[in-house]
Amino acid sequence: MTGSITSELAGMLTDPLMQRALVAALLVGVSAPVVGTYLVQRKLSLLGDGIGHVALTGVALGWLVGSAMGLVPNDALAIPGAVVAAVIGAVAIELVRERGRTSGDLALALLFYGGIAGGVLLIGVAGGSAGSLMQYLFGSISSVTSSDLVLTVVLSAVILLVGLGLRAALFSVSHDEEFARASGLPVRTLNIAVAVVAALTVTVSMRVVGLLLVSALMIVPVAVAQLVTRSFRRTMLVASVVGVVVCVVGLSITYWKLLSPGATIVVLAIGTYLVVALLSPLWVRRRPRVARDPHPDIPDDVDLPEARPVPAGALGPGADRPTTGGDTCSA
Repeated sequence: MTGSITSELAGMLTDPLMQRALVAALLVGVSAPVVGTYLVQRKLSLLGDGIGHVALTGVALGWLVGSAMGLVPNDALAIPGAVVAAVIGAVAIELVRERGRTSGDLALALLFYGGIAGGVLLIGVAGGSAGSLMQYLFGSISSVTSSDLVLTVVLSAVILLVGLGLRAALFSVSHDEEFARASGLPVRTLNIAVAVVAALTVTVSMRVVGLLLVSALMIVPVAVAQLVTRSFRRTMLVASVVGVVVCVVGLSITYWKLLSPGATIVVLAIGTYLVVALLSPLWVRRRPRVARDPHPDIPDDVDLPEARPVPAGALGPGADRPTTGGDTCSA
């Protein structure tokens, strides 16, 4: 029995298709929650969905250009087209949100509907059908080529470089934009940087979980991490660990079972959230409460001695009587 399992695992790890798929899943599992942490902090959890729909238009546009150039396969430019469209859409929605001319939910709705309509329309012009977009909507890890993997590595490196390298500044902007602006930080540039890395994350995750499910991989691991952590840095770290685990485990399951990789990964992530949500109250209840100084960097001005009871009559006659016309203090 053990030898059979070992041989099955060896076969999976030596399969070139699964090797590419596992590397892509690992990169997506690490990078997607990093960006998702900023989106959750900014209360823009649905931004990934909006960008994903715009990326669908980019996929169809890349398909159209590839067909016009006679490239084989026709979708050779699908991912580059998705990258360009997603970045443009993300920057546009950030500028609209910043100027306040359109509310955030309305702007996201425009991205949702316009992205789907544009994708279906352009894929028809390119000579394809709506069914041609299915692998991009729900993911198709089996279609990851060597060139796709190289692009995934490059984009993931950019995402992690920005998301981790600028963590302090991005956290400041995400937590309190007005304070960050008063502190002299380039708020607009940092907001656009978050939007761009979110767009890159959507396109990186497109092959693994699909455009319709990519937002779940960005947000659900962060929700899991928030149940067991209290700091921003630990939330990001735990979320990335959860993302890697669900991506690798979900992909491994689909190696033996004929299931959709994207759907399996997202269901595992949601199941993890439900389990942790049920168990976290028990863990929090057992954790001892430790009094903490709210301002450890500021020395205390007064050292109060421990209060001791004063014997009756020690302060002289009448001292234990209630006074009038002044403040009273009880130990």
